[in-house]
Amino acid sequence: MAESEMSVRSCRELWTILLGRSALREPAQIEAELDRHWDRLHQGLSYYKPPSSSSAGKVKENKEVAQPLKDFGLRISKLLGLDEQQSVQLLQCYLQEDYRGTRDSLKVVLKDERQSQALLLKIADYYYDERMCLLRCVLLLLTYFQDERHPYRAEYCNCVNKLEKDLVSNYQSQFEKLFKAEAPTWETHGNLMTERQVSLWFLQCLREQSLLLEIIFLYYAYFEMSPSDLLSFTKMFKEEGFGLRQTNRHLVDRSMDALVERIGYLSSLILVEGMDIDFLHKCALEDCTEQHQFSSSPDVIKEMDQLLLTFGDIPHHGPVLLAWVLLRHTLRPDESSPVIRRIGNTALQLGVFKYISTMLKGLGVSGNNCTASTAKMCIYGLLSFVVTSFEEESLQTDGVVTQGSHLIDAACEVLSAPSLAEVFWEMPNMGLGMILDSAVGMFPHKIGPLLQLLTALLSNKLTVKKVYNFLDKMSFYTQVYKHKPNDIISKDDETLWRRQTPKLLYPLSTGQTNLWMPQGVLGQVVIGGEQGYVVRWDYSYSSWTLFTCEVEMLLHVVSTADVLAHCARVKPILDLVHKIISTDWTVSDCLLPLTSRIYMLLQRLTSVINPPVDVIASCVNCLSVLAARMPGKVWSSLHHTGFLPFASNPLTSMAQCVSAEGMKAGNYGNLLVQIEQPRGEYAVTIAFLRLITTLVKGQLGSTQNKGLIPCVLLVLKEMLPTYHKWRYNTYGVRERIGCLILELIHAILNLSPEGEDQGSTPTLQSLCIYSLANTEAGQAVVNIMGVGVDTIDVVLAAQPSSCGSEGPGQILIQTVKLAFSVTNNVIRLKPPSDVVSPLEQALTQHGGHGNNLIVVLAKYIYHKHDPALPRLAIQLLKRLATVAPMSVYACLGNDAAAIRDAFLTRLQSKTEDMRIKVMILEFLTVAVETQPGLIELFLNLETKDGSEGSKEFLLGEWSCLHVVLDLIDSKQQGKYWCPPLLHRAALAFLLALWQDRRDSAISVLRKKERFWENLTTPLFGTLTPPSDTTEPCVLETCAFVMKIIGLEIYYVVSGSLEQSLKDGLQKFSNARRYEYWSQYVKSLVCHVAEMEEEGICYFPETQMLISAWRMLLILSTSHSDVMQLTDDSTKLKLFMDVLDETKAALTTPMSVPCLRIGSMMATLLLILLKQWRSVVATAPDILSPLSLILESVLQADQQMMERTKAKIFSALISVLQIQGLNGGDISQLPQLLLSVCETVKDEALALIDNTRHMSQTGETAEDEDSMETESPRGPRKDQRDGVCVLALHLAKELCRTDEDGEHWVSVMRKVPVLPSVLSAVELSLRSKHNLYFTEAALHLLLTLARTPQGAAAVAGAGVIQTICLPLLSVYEGSSNGASQSFSRKSQDSACWPGVYRLCMSLMESLLKTLRYNFINEALDFVGVHQERILQCLNAVRTVQSLACLDEADHTVGFLLQLSSFCKEWQFHLPKLLRDVQVNLCYLCQTCTYLLHSKKMLHHYLQAKNGEALPPGPLSRTQRAPQTPSKEAVGGGEREEAEQKALLAVQCSLLKILSKTLATLQHFTPDCCQILLDQSMDLAEYRTLFVLSFTTPAFDPDVAPSFGTLLATINVALSMLSEMEKKKEPVSLSITSLASSEEIQALKSLLMFTMENCFYVLISQAVRCLKDPSILPRDKQRLKQELSSELSTLLSSLSRHFRRGSPSSPASGILPSTQSKPPTPGSKASHEGQEPFIQLVQAFVRLVQR
Repeated sequence: MAESEMSVRSCRELWTILLGRSALREPAQIEAELDRHWDRLHQGLSYYKPPSSSSAGKVKENKEVAQPLKDFGLRISKLLGLDEQQSVQLLQCYLQEDYRGTRDSLKVVLKDERQSQALLLKIADYYYDERMCLLRCVLLLLTYFQDERHPYRAEYCNCVNKLEKDLVSNYQSQFEKLFKAEAPTWETHGNLMTERQVSLWFLQCLREQSLLLEIIFLYYAYFEMSPSDLLSFTKMFKEEGFGLRQTNRHLVDRSMDALVERIGYLSSLILVEGMDIDFLHKCALEDCTEQHQFSSSPDVIKEMDQLLLTFGDIPHHGPVLLAWVLLRHTLRPDESSPVIRRIGNTALQLGVFKYISTMLKGLGVSGNNCTASTAKMCIYGLLSFVVTSFEEESLQTDGVVTQGSHLIDAACEVLSAPSLAEVFWEMPNMGLGMILDSAVGMFPHKIGPLLQLLTALLSNKLTVKKVYNFLDKMSFYTQVYKHKPNDIISKDDETLWRRQTPKLLYPLSTGQTNLWMPQGVLGQVVIGGEQGYVVRWDYSYSSWTLFTCEVEMLLHVVSTADVLAHCARVKPILDLVHKIISTDWTVSDCLLPLTSRIYMLLQRLTSVINPPVDVIASCVNCLSVLAARMPGKVWSSLHHTGFLPFASNPLTSMAQCVSAEGMKAGNYGNLLVQIEQPRGEYAVTIAFLRLITTLVKGQLGSTQNKGLIPCVLLVLKEMLPTYHKWRYNTYGVRERIGCLILELIHAILNLSPEGEDQGSTPTLQSLCIYSLANTEAGQAVVNIMGVGVDTIDVVLAAQPSSCGSEGPGQILIQTVKLAFSVTNNVIRLKPPSDVVSPLEQALTQHGGHGNNLIVVLAKYIYHKHDPALPRLAIQLLKRLATVAPMSVYACLGNDAAAIRDAFLTRLQSKTEDMRIKVMILEFLTVAVETQPGLIELFLNLETKDGSEGSKEFLLGEWSCLHVVLDLIDSKQQGKYWCPPLLHRAALAFLLALWQDRRDSAISVLRKKERFWENLTTPLFGTLTPPSDTTEPCVLETCAFVMKIIGLEIYYVVSGSLEQSLKDGLQKFSNARRYEYWSQYVKSLVCHVAEMEEEGICYFPETQMLISAWRMLLILSTSHSDVMQLTDDSTKLKLFMDVLDETKAALTTPMSVPCLRIGSMMATLLLILLKQWRSVVATAPDILSPLSLILESVLQADQQMMERTKAKIFSALISVLQIQGLNGGDISQLPQLLLSVCETVKDEALALIDNTRHMSQTGETAEDEDSMETESPRGPRKDQRDGVCVLALHLAKELCRTDEDGEHWVSVMRKVPVLPSVLSAVELSLRSKHNLYFTEAALHLLLTLARTPQGAAAVAGAGVIQTICLPLLSVYEGSSNGASQSFSRKSQDSACWPGVYRLCMSLMESLLKTLRYNFINEALDFVGVHQERILQCLNAVRTVQSLACLDEADHTVGFLLQLSSFCKEWQFHLPKLLRDVQVNLCYLCQTCTYLLHSKKMLHHYLQAKNGEALPPGPLSRTQRAPQTPSKEAVGGGEREEAEQKALLAVQCSLLKILSKTLATLQHFTPDCCQILLDQSMDLAEYRTLFVLSFTTPAFDPDVAPSFGTLLATINVALSMLSEMEKKKEPVSLSITSLASSEEIQALKSLLMFTMENCFYVLISQAVRCLKDPSILPRDKQRLKQELSSELSTLLSSLSRHFRRGSPSSPASGILPSTQSKPPTPGSKASHEGQEPFIQLVQAFVRLVQR
């Protein structure tokens, strides 16, 4: 990249450093800079040497500089007459600081003649600027080296002491050289030295002269001048005619007049300062004049006398002559008085006092204010001494009036220096005090002079009190009479008058404030005679009363001819009042009589024909000061004066506002148009703008702000778009008005939203935003921003000295900065809309020739004077890059690379102001996401080997990554050029690259040496505790690092991670940083929670760090190996910290920050609970804190807490599942249950309202997968993770843990949960809404129904009314065919058939628990849903989806319970009972068939899963195995997946079969009874199976027969034996697909099926054998068949049992009404003597008889 730091600092950079505008701000750094460069400062301009052959030789020998640069350096040397080496140095500095192209373009420029000439001229300007900066540095040192308040005073002072020796002689000789210099010509300096260049050279020459004199003047203000020096200076100045007799005076044009004047002023001041009048005055007072340096040098005095006698032809001589008269008069009063008189007269004829006030004004306006105040000090000494030494009359030449007023003007100018007013009041009777006395002598006949002086004497609160009291106690009242009045008695000589009658001094009506001069007052006649009398009455009064009377008088005469005379008297009063209240507000109460009359004055004066503009401006200025303290009062009083613009109709809409319909301009508006614009003077406008800005900043209420709308609208419509076209008499006023308008808009845009009520009517802010975005006001602001860096540089260069803070250049910069800020705020606050506003168009349009605004903004980077200007320009660019749909890169066009270089040069510079660097990085950070072209330009990546296809990248020379890598380098941290804010900005940029997946850049960065080490350094630091944090950006720094690491781990496969990153993570883990950060984040959260009353100042940074830490923890749950977080104790500590944080954030009184953090933490807690189950299981009690959190959350504001509540419920469910009640600690259960039940009740009721509302408005049910991310979650939408659903699940978990149900019952009594839940369920079922809620509610009821108490409560609450009929709507109308309604896409996802299945289970459970108490309800249920039940039993044959089988399973389960109550059923629903029995037999046949022919079943499943069947609900089946496999199903694994699906279906069929047989067992006679009891009523039991022994068919026409039952036993036996085989060679065995527990369960199930099957078989067979209606032949056949079949089965069974097999779980699983058949013999059954086998053997023996 560019030469990183040059060996030589440019003078401009040095000046910036000394001003404290660079990154070097420590005193030690300033001192080091001064030490390095003091010699250059000492040499001054002679530092720049003329060309020499030796220097040229050295340049040629220098190998480090490229040849083109050397050649160009020699051309510079020729043009500027500058040393060759310095010329090359100058070129290098220029290229580094001011060159506006790229390094590549430079080569072209140097070769091209025209371009290189332009470059030469730019370098000439740069050189002139360097020379000025060198002198400015010295001036700066002299200005502040004795200023105690300056931070670098000590460093400056040391340097001045070093420079002091022959600084002046150096600078004096340089000055002489300058004014004697011959102008350059094209012969001597080359053909570029045109007339224009010569003129520029001369302008520079004058500027340098002026600066040199300023330095000399300031030097002598602190150091004494010897008499001989004074003489040499006098001679020198005489020779050059105080600047007027320049060698090149033929080159002076009008633009240079001000500079020539300034040279004259400074020359004159140097000579006055050299005479040391202050010291002379002191000597005269103490009568020791011989101590003065001049008393011992008579020769010098003589020579000076002779010299000064020749003076008198130019005004600049005046002060010098006056000072010399004093010196001579004091030191040698006896000698040469005629000389003194002559010199003195000359001084007075030159109008010395008028000259002094002009000079001080001239110095004060421009340039360094220190120079102006030092000049005032100097003149103060002169004037005090003059007034003390000479009578006032003797100082007047041409009549009383003029010179006296000039003296007062001069005194006012002098006293305006703040320190001097205090000096004056220390001795008010000395020196200038005499002028004050003479002014008092003419008061109140002449009000002006006294008030002018007193206004100047106000500088701080102390002087305000002095002035106030001074005016409060006046003892003389001077009046002027043309003739002697009648009520006067006078002495004979007419010197003393006495009043005979009392007199009112003002002709005002009674009752008004007035002054009353009593009888007998004496008056001294000061001047008497024919011309008139001036009488000074000896009368005490308060001037403040007098001022009130004066204002009253003006109000009286306002429409008469006297108005102007009275205005002249009132204006000084108003100016004094303005100065007093702006200096010390506390006096304002005493001034109330005056300030309260201003409103009336304003009203009267603005309505006359020719209003006195200056007085009106003074009134408005006073009101501005008052408005700063009491805006409301000022506004309400002003409102009635008609001065401000107002609206005649109420404002309702934005359109009405913007059209200004019904708005009146008020008296001010008329004044602007009729008087100010034609005259070109804008005092009232400036005052008006200040007043409105003050009122806006005063944060009035919204009603007053609405009243200000007409005023602001006037500014936006009538002033802002046109002010630059108005006529102006004075330079700089236009800029000031522009600045004030933008300040007003800026203040409005920065109003806090609380001050603006968000109604439909426009507010001030919305009006401003709309006007700027859509009217020509916005274009005006764009034009201001488009001024451009070059114009600003030109204006700055034209200023006499760049230190002044009030120069036109500074005001222009301020205006442009305000324009940036205003535009930025308008774009930020503008309501979003689809239409692009005119403002945005103007900002982003591509103008031809690169003149679009984006380029102008980007080029502000070249501005060097005020660092805030480029910073705000970049900030606006950043905003535009984010919101505007355009490519910044395209807008920059050809300048892109050059601007990039300029950005990077400033970013790299170690002395650059830190805030600009931060802003540049922030801009680039935004650009990563929004400006792909621009960021590629800045990343400047080059492909390795230059081949196109290669993927490896390298950093180009001009890549911003060089700087960023430097900034994050751990070795750089803490250095002055890398403060924490900058480090943070660099990391934010890197994070943006990672977030945007800029792979090319990331790949380069990853490979950089020490990159990961440097990046992770912040994570190893120790932060200050949150309560003492001073640098919140450090929190963000750490957050960014965590996020980058997180993204890297997430995106990169763990094998490919860089080793250095792995090492870093290992180190992180080893150094116990997980624990450290967890602890720190915990303390942060607690700090936020504690501070929530006053709010925490750095909340965004805190939130960012917490969020980043959360991301790392979430990642560590899935990438624990990479992140080295494997230790369970550490995990436990982290988990407990997260729990504490959640608790801290959610149990405090709620503030928004706490809620945000609480919500984040709750999410993290939930994830850790799910992922770290094993760790949580070992944790101490988690329920207690979670219960506390839940209580707190339930009491908080519902709207904000909806999501958080859901998370806490979810967490509680997880904890209960993992930990249970933690060792039976039931103490929290009642409270927790109560909270949850309250929630369930409230949510259920709310859900009812919502559902009713939805069904009324006809909304359809929300689709589960709707993408409603934008709309805020409706308060009661039914969601899987909604509060209501989760609360129900939590209630279910709690009921499950509360086994005996006592707590549950007590809570039920307190809170009506069940009724509200059941009502909601009923409504939901009817309307088929709220699926998730219904499902969760049924789960809860199901859990309750398992205990007798719970079941009774559920039944008692009317569960059958809730469910029975409404359930019909769940499956009716949803499908057209029976089979279709049974096929569902998934068994697990929530669905209405699932709800039906749950209802079935609930009925089964209630019947099982409550038995006879519930039989009627159960029969009602069966009756209502009989069609569905029968359909379902049939459907198994056609649909083998798991969902369908599941429903069949639930149905048969319910029928099994109901079958215990055969008699009741037979009584109530005989037909249904018969249908069910038939259907169950058929179901048994279907299941047996499907289990028997595996291949057939496999084929069915494949057909369903494939496309063999027509698509439709029927073809969607579920293949999901019971135990999901990890591997993806594909290739070789497909077969396994199919086998698993098959197994799942087989298991389902087996379950259905076992329950079906168990049910049939209840419909067939009891075995023992039928075998033993001869008199049994057989008609009570129907025959269920046909007498046939064929194997079961898959055909509905073939009736179930004994063959079916035998087949069932066979199938069960073959499955059992299949499971016994350990290895199967061909197909996958069951054992390989299922776990051992599952196999065990399956074996039991098979045994259970066989037992029941034998039972039904025997019972039915005996029933047939006993049935008289069956033919004996058939009976015989039955016996034979059964005998042979059963014998075969028995032998296989006994073989099987010998191998060992589980016993039937019949008694365990299904409680049977019959007791088990008694075993013969009470001994333990032997091998092969299973009870049911014995039964079968007995039966076989029976049959074989």
